[in-house]
Amino acid sequence: MAKVLVVRAHPLNQRTSRSMQVTDAFIESYRKQHPDDYVEDINLFNMMVPEIDQDLLDAWDELGQAKPFYQLTNSQQHKVTLFNSFTAGFMEQDKVIIANPLWNLNIPTRLKAWFDSITVAGKTFKYTETGSVGLAEGKKILHIQANGGFYNGSDPASQYVKTMITFLGVTDFHQLFVEGMDQAPDRASEIINVAIQKATELAKTF
Repeated sequence: MAKVLVVRAHPLNQRTSRSMQVTDAFIESYRKQHPDDYVEDINLFNMMVPEIDQDLLDAWDELGQAKPFYQLTNSQQHKVTLFNSFTAGFMEQDKVIIANPLWNLNIPTRLKAWFDSITVAGKTFKYTETGSVGLAEGKKILHIQANGGFYNGSDPASQYVKTMITFLGVTDFHQLFVEGMDQAPDRASEIINVAIQKATELAKTF
């Protein structure tokens, strides 16, 4: 039995979000093909994702100087605990599906904050004499992204996701794009249906 994490980064559901429509199709097909796997499905817009701010930076500095955790402020304790839970949650998974829209050539800020929480020296990667080494090898990752235009993976958002996942040591990485709906609105329904078919097929072997 595999542990699977679905990370959604869109405030809207499948009725209005193209990325969520394709993600739903993938998950539905995946559950049918892998009924024994445990799937945790979260939406970053329905929870607090701690950003690296003064609270976190000060807390890490104080903890590094051996200050007891209970002596941190309540805000610091809360943010450190949340941040660490996202780090641990990622490392516990066998497979991760990341789903987001392309907003202004970038990923949503909530997703950026999540990536910060899973990119932690000593936990998800380490420094060596020859450079950094990812510690998340063996995981299987799928990135689903909806784009209004046609980019074929050349946009900054998908390049960022690929770079970060590779940095963490993941080699089994897949991308699925549903794109061009705004550039070719007359083909929008066709584009989405094709992406849904691809997602349904990919789920069978993922």
